[in-house]
Amino acid sequence: MKITPIDIQQQQFKGKMFNGLDPDDVDAFLQTIAGEMENLVRENNELKERQSRHNREMAEVSEKEKDLREAMLGAHRVIEEMKNNAQKEASLIVGEAELKAERIVADSERHLGELKARIEDIRRQKIQFEISLKSLLDSHARMITGDDQA
Repeated sequence: MKITPIDIQQQQFKGKMFNGLDPDDVDAFLQTIAGEMENLVRENNELKERQSRHNREMAEVSEKEKDLREAMLGAHRVIEEMKNNAQKEASLIVGEAELKAERIVADSERHLGELKARIEDIRRQKIQFEISLKSLLDSHARMITGDDQA
């Protein structure tokens, strides 16, 4: 059974017996107890309200913490994805650069081959020119010396 401050204030005791209780003392005591109980009930209600408020705040903090944790995990995933994308892009760039370098080397080697062939062609032309010039000079020298009779 729950006793309230009002129950204490309204409590009645049966008639006064010989050397029994003094009703004024009993009433004063009951008033004191009722006041104390009223203060305790009020304090208990305040504490319950405060606890309820703290519980709500804790729930809000927990929700914010959960949201923050999810945001951090999301950011971590985004960072990992960005790193992976950057590595893939770097690999593509390196691959393209290597392919371009191979083409440049192949073009250079082909060009070098063409230049060597032209040089050989010019050497042959030089040798042919020297032979033709020598033959022409020999022919003119013979004409000058009169060895044309042979």
